[in-house]
Amino acid sequence: MNRLAKRGSETLIEMVATDGEESNGPLYEMNSSAASELPGSSEFDKRQQSKDSVFFCDGIRRIDFVLSYVDDPKQEGEKKVERRKEFENNLLKSGLELETEDKKDSEDGRTYFVKIHAPWEVLTTYAEVLNIKMPIRENDIPPAMENPFECMFEPFRLPKKVMNPEPDYFTAPFSKQKQELFFIEDENTFFSPSVRNRIVYYILSRCPYGTEEGKKKFGIKRLLTNGTYTAAYPLHDCQYWKKAKDQNSGNERYTLYTEWARFLRFYKEQPLDLIRRYYGERIGIYFAWLGFYTEMLFFAAVVGAICFFYGLVTMTGNMSSIEICNESIGGAIIMCPLCDVKCEYWKLNTTCESSQYSHLFDNVATLFFAIFMGIWVTLFLEFWKRRQARLEYEWDLVDFEEEQQQLQLRPEYEAKCTLKKKNPVTQELEPYLPLTSQALRFCFSGATVLFWISLIIASMIAVIVYRLSVYAAFASIMENTETLQPISSLLTPQLATSVTASCLNFVIIMILNFLYERIAVWITDMEIPRTHLEYENRLTMKMFLFQFVNYYSSCFYVAFFKGKFVGYPGAYTYMFSKWRNEECDPAGCLIELTTQLTIIMAGKQIWGNIQEAILPWVWNWWRRRRARTNSEKLYSRWEQDHALQSFGPLGLFYEYLEMVIQFGFITLFVASFPLAPLLALMNNILEIRVDSWKLTTQYRRPVAAKAHSIGVWQEILNGMAVLSVVTNAFIVAFTSDMIPRLVYYYAYSTDNNSPMSGYINNSLSVFQISDFPNTTLPAGSTGSFTTCRYRDYRYPPDHEKKYLHTMQFWHILAAKMAFIIIMEHIVFIVKFFVAWMIPDVPSEVKARIKREKFLTIQILHEYELNKLKENLCNRTDYQVEKEVIATEGKRELAQIMG
Repeated sequence: MNRLAKRGSETLIEMVATDGEESNGPLYEMNSSAASELPGSSEFDKRQQSKDSVFFCDGIRRIDFVLSYVDDPKQEGEKKVERRKEFENNLLKSGLELETEDKKDSEDGRTYFVKIHAPWEVLTTYAEVLNIKMPIRENDIPPAMENPFECMFEPFRLPKKVMNPEPDYFTAPFSKQKQELFFIEDENTFFSPSVRNRIVYYILSRCPYGTEEGKKKFGIKRLLTNGTYTAAYPLHDCQYWKKAKDQNSGNERYTLYTEWARFLRFYKEQPLDLIRRYYGERIGIYFAWLGFYTEMLFFAAVVGAICFFYGLVTMTGNMSSIEICNESIGGAIIMCPLCDVKCEYWKLNTTCESSQYSHLFDNVATLFFAIFMGIWVTLFLEFWKRRQARLEYEWDLVDFEEEQQQLQLRPEYEAKCTLKKKNPVTQELEPYLPLTSQALRFCFSGATVLFWISLIIASMIAVIVYRLSVYAAFASIMENTETLQPISSLLTPQLATSVTASCLNFVIIMILNFLYERIAVWITDMEIPRTHLEYENRLTMKMFLFQFVNYYSSCFYVAFFKGKFVGYPGAYTYMFSKWRNEECDPAGCLIELTTQLTIIMAGKQIWGNIQEAILPWVWNWWRRRRARTNSEKLYSRWEQDHALQSFGPLGLFYEYLEMVIQFGFITLFVASFPLAPLLALMNNILEIRVDSWKLTTQYRRPVAAKAHSIGVWQEILNGMAVLSVVTNAFIVAFTSDMIPRLVYYYAYSTDNNSPMSGYINNSLSVFQISDFPNTTLPAGSTGSFTTCRYRDYRYPPDHEKKYLHTMQFWHILAAKMAFIIIMEHIVFIVKFFVAWMIPDVPSEVKARIKREKFLTIQILHEYELNKLKENLCNRTDYQVEKEVIATEGKRELAQIMG
């Protein structure tokens, strides 16, 4: 390791901007002669170099990042040239090496490519600045005891070289002064490509390019925004469908494609370590969470399918459906019109099929599944914490929180905040945003979010008005159109209204979502968050709050409001004094909630997969078609990657958001649709492969970034888990027909042989037709009947308490409230007990973390002790002995404290 010691003596300084202000990070200064000798200036026969090469023209220096730009002869063209010149000069001063591909050598004949290489000195300096942990010794902790059932999972395993692309090491934060301590076999491969591009991007995001309008400007993000550069990206190491000819290039992309991104590998485990090595920890933790979530969905899907099949098996024996379908019972019951004037009286048995289908989801298994899902979601979150803790240890992220707070200061914050104040901890001047400015920005941001949420509520009210206004039209069309008579028993006016309204609502949801995404990013940028973490958290909360209302508001309406405030014939309640409130089907509103949930959930998943897979492929195909040739064999690696889509800094944010919204569907309303987890499972199996395929084949390589957890999404999932217990309790109590049936079974049934017989007649109240006001009296003839029935518990017209609620109504209401309280308490007690029983960090991981810290401290002290002995070899024996004793005492104290 002594061969590296000479590098530590080179001078490091901070680059000083032209206005005298300090830049954000240590940068190398190159002398004028070195700066004038640009890399790649020597003659080189490019024909000898493979088009798929990821190296400079010399074939030695690796390309860590690529910038592209196009000559702009229009307005501000000269300004862009000046910005690029200043920016690239500052990159050279920072120690980076550049090589420019002329436009005549590019495939389209108009794009310049600036290739960037970070030499060893830059990498070692910024590895220390970024506190990157690097290997110091191979891990000698014996692996955990093997599972005796491991052989059963062998078909689902990937080869060990894919699952574990590199040995497990003890690591320590890199120190330029202690390079001999680290396990450096080759300088060119010591820092992985993902670490190299992370370091280069850190420099690019903080490198100044001049002063405009009296303000210092810096950062590649601004240069991309104002069009100075058209793209900035690290390179993939090879083509995804074949290995690179140069073995030094690496073939991790090819391995990921063949072992992970193909759909036929859907049953295989994910190579998380390889994903993390190639894309960085942030993307790795997302796929780890998505894979774990999908595994846990399997258990929920199995139980949900069993509950569904229970409903299917017992459907023919459901007494309520039998009575409704019976010609002598349901056929003899005349129901009151479902709308004013235009609607006619109808027979109850016309809802025969819908009542049978309703039993599929509204049965005793619904209660069991609602309780099961309340416990399942707790197990999922608690076991994920354990899985996440294991990944933190394996990926060297145990002490990442402090590092994240220190290193992720946004360049936009530094650029826009011109005022500075002294940090009480570091005693250094830092940019800050005055409190008054923060308050004004927050007020404007909050008002904007409230406006858009109000817009969602207004659109939901518009859909409700649509439901109320078109119901009469559907009823009239189906009554008078002979071609619809064969399916009239299946396609009722209620179902037709519900399906069309759900589809209309889905279209409105997608339109509002498309518009709000751009508004949310704009107002979050306007708030000027201080760190990247703050930026992501604020954007996450805005987007989630909006999408929560956008996607779930219609389901909340059907579950908790529809059919609850309708009044009774002759005294109906009206929206805006014009449209009569909707009634539930005689079999209940649960089947309508199921329809609403299925259309929105399935529609969102189908549209999401189209957006994620088909649109990027079509876009890339079109860009290649517009070029002079379609063949990727004829142009270079940086041009191939340039033709791909940019993943963007918010690419992962939208992936999380999509999955969390899905999580809400399968938890908040799962009591109405036990098959929701099964749909989610099938979607997620496809989602993993679609995400991996598009990331590997359709997108440029993202800049590697660290993350030790799923961030604020964890708190959102916890909140939704608690809310799901409440919503499912209310769905079972108020939306399903379970509680009224149970009350009738135990308190009002008169037939001991068939306790549920007579329930339909008991649940329908009687109305005297002559009591209809003239304004709502149906236009059709009443025939020989003088009364009609409606769904409620009210006294008949000949009772002294005419049309007032009966005692049975209050018994049912009391039973519903008691059920909600009991169910919530039982589920919450079990949830908290399970959460208490399952530790967040496995004991094995805790022991390994302590062991690694102990051994790392021991290694570091042994290194210090050996260095001390070397440095003191020329001093007196007494001084040496004193220094050695002091150092050994320091090591023993550290071991005791550890």
